Amino acid sequence: MQTYKFKRSFAEDNTLSPRLFNLLENVFPGLNLSGLAEQARKLGGVWEDVSTPFVKIDDDGTIITHIGVLEIPMRIMGEDAIIGGIHAVSTHPEYRRQGYYREVMKEVLDYCDRTYKTLILTTAQPELYQPFGFRVIPEHSFQAKFNSPGGINGLRSLDITNSDDVQLIHRLLETRIPVSNIVGVFHQKALFLVNECTRPLYYFPNLDTLACLEIQDNQLKLFDLITANLNFPTIKSLLGQIPQPIEEISIYFSPDYLQVDTQAVAETFEGDSLLMVRGIFPADNQQFTLPRSARC
Repeated sequence: MQTYKFKRSFAEDNTLSPRLFNLLENVFPGLNLSGLAEQARKLGGVWEDVSTPFVKIDDDGTIITHIGVLEIPMRIMGEDAIIGGIHAVSTHPEYRRQGYYREVMKEVLDYCDRTYKTLILTTAQPELYQPFGFRVIPEHSFQAKFNSPGGINGLRSLDITNSDDVQLIHRLLETRIPVSNIVGVFHQKALFLVNECTRPLYYFPNLDTLACLEIQDNQLKLFDLITANLNFPTIKSLLGQIPQPIEEISIYFSPDYLQVDTQAVAETFEGDSLLMVRGIFPADNQQFTLPRSARC
């Protein structure tokens, strides 16, 4: 069996998690990753249960470099696969430009290449990953004009302090079908909860569908839909449950299930976050966006 000197386990070292989040707060001070992880943990999405940490540790116990690996079940061009996700890549500022990141990344890629045909990550610094075989995949949002006068009041905000709402979120995440046949994600609760736990979540009872959305100035922004319903909600059925008039729709995933005519627009996601891929990726030349809830 191949052994790896940087591979660690949160379960076997209960000091590893706090030391890691000290590093992440140092490298990404504005993101509050420890707060997001703690909120997701309260909801049942535990970072330490789904992420495999690769860390370089100094003699005094300081984590110098971390690269996390998690598994993302995805549907890509109609085929289901387990994709490796690279996340929380960080090197302590005092230890940069000494080759530690490259050293750990080489081991991570050796480990991942034995397990996954495809790796993904999102970053504002693609130049850090291109030398390791990652390539940028262009993404698109989908825009449509609409003339919805408003329907019934068929959606409600979910309360993550309410145990019934939390159970509902878990049920839908555990049974969801991918939001798109081109690129979609399923059965990945922890990543969803870390990304979305501080944002509004809405539930359409008549459609038994959870939605990540925003409505402002008669514009609907749709970031993800979570449903187990094989009769996937259409835009028309969603608008019929929204009381506000809607004149414009922006969709941040491929809308192949939504039965709506859209115009694809080249998109750079929030924070200049680019999608990068290493290995086989059948959707290379398709128009899509990796949903916000699945970005790592």
